[in-house]
Amino acid sequence: MRAQSIIIGALTLLVVAGCDEFAPTTESPAPEPAAAPAPRAPSEQSAQLARYYSRVQAELLSRGLLRTDGGGTDTPYSTRMLAANFERITFFDEYDDTGSLRRSAGRESNLRRWKGPVRIGLTFGPSVHDEIRSATRTEVRDYAARLARITGHPITTSERSSNFHVLVMGEDDRDTMMDKVREIAPYAAPSTIRHFRFLPRDIHCFVVAFSRGGDQYTYTSAIALIRAEHPELLRSACIHEELAQGLGLANDSPEARPSIFNDDDEFALLTEHDEKLLAMLYDPRLSPGQSGEEARPVIRTLAREQMGRD
Repeated sequence: MRAQSIIIGALTLLVVAGCDEFAPTTESPAPEPAAAPAPRAPSEQSAQLARYYSRVQAELLSRGLLRTDGGGTDTPYSTRMLAANFERITFFDEYDDTGSLRRSAGRESNLRRWKGPVRIGLTFGPSVHDEIRSATRTEVRDYAARLARITGHPITTSERSSNFHVLVMGEDDRDTMMDKVREIAPYAAPSTIRHFRFLPRDIHCFVVAFSRGGDQYTYTSAIALIRAEHPELLRSACIHEELAQGLGLANDSPEARPSIFNDDDEFALLTEHDEKLLAMLYDPRLSPGQSGEEARPVIRTLAREQMGRD
């Protein structure tokens, strides 16, 4: 089991709301990013990490994991299972709300999601090569469009006014990363900042979501970190999981299958089951701040609808 994904609850990370929170999603085209300087040769520490993650990916693939087929006849699930998976992933926290990496021991929470438009922006570390930058931009743009279709929520990519910041950075970009995190989230708790500075290698990637202002259950900004040392499939797996979790599916469940919201690494990419979870999360019949008990009757209805049953 890997400790790949973290979403730190926003309940302790509140600041005054900004005036651009509900800015329109349509923008004039952003200028093309300036050409990046040629990356230097990686340090030995970064090279060791790249070799380590390549071995991790190869080992998972050799065991039939990191599937990209989305599941099939070997992964059936019912309406009841879909509803139960939604409750476990949406209304429980994987980690506690102190900013630590301690498991929450099943602490219940309330529904959290975005109300305003989500504008995803990419920032690359100086160590990241042009081919990775180009491929990642295309992947994130296409995935954002897919998430918008699934949820019915405005989710776009933006170079200039992003509020969901995706940092693709490696070990050699640590100083750049820290400067960027402090620029994006000067209100972040010291314990949150430490995750970026002292990230253990068994944390492949993570996302931190913040609430700003009086509504502690509505996300207004997020930062996801994707390690630049990852091989292609692990990098894609991180993009799929962290961007989806940063929308409000904060927990993992060993019962969820076929799903990326499960620490067993069976699936690398968002599945049809996961699409149903996201569609349910952003259904207007649910709202931020609801408890699982309050939402349960609606969840059952949504699950039946997603499974095509009356």
